[in-house]
Amino acid sequence: MLRPLYDWTMRLAEHPRALWVLAIISFVESSIFPIPPDVLMIPLILAAPHRAWLIALVATVSSVLGGIAGYAIGALAFEQLGQPILEALGKGEAAEAFNTRFNDFSFWAVLGAGITPFPYKVITIMSGWTGMPMATFIVTSIIARGLRFFIVAALLWKFGAPVRDFIERRLGLVFTAFFVLLIGGFLVLRYL
Repeated sequence: MLRPLYDWTMRLAEHPRALWVLAIISFVESSIFPIPPDVLMIPLILAAPHRAWLIALVATVSSVLGGIAGYAIGALAFEQLGQPILEALGKGEAAEAFNTRFNDFSFWAVLGAGITPFPYKVITIMSGWTGMPMATFIVTSIIARGLRFFIVAALLWKFGAPVRDFIERRLGLVFTAFFVLLIGGFLVLRYL
């Protein structure tokens, strides 16, 4: 089951419009979508290491633009859109208490969520809802998302062939580790 999915993703990575798909995934992941862009970004870089920097740039720019959309959800439509998204992630009741403390540490919250597997969309929505200064949000998002995507790109560019070989030989292990990290991020979010 995993091999056909992996092969499909690798074929998608070689498609001429793969960067557009990555841009869309990166954008929606930053505001509403639960799957991180790494799912496509990593195969894209493994399939075409010479495009690693372009791929990281597309993911970064799209992710920051999606973060601005998440910020807008929090600022303009929190009760209609933001609250249901946070409730679906198990954070609806904690939102009020979080609001009072958030802006004291907002730079670090955005930086941490932008780099780690912590769901970045939660921070983008909360940043808008709490009234974090837009300039601070954008600059921090550029730094955080840029670090995350360019570090991944650099590692895959440098060690791409061995990484691809490792993934292909241990596909089940890699798939399991990825989902453990993804679910762990949601559990951390739920109990913070």
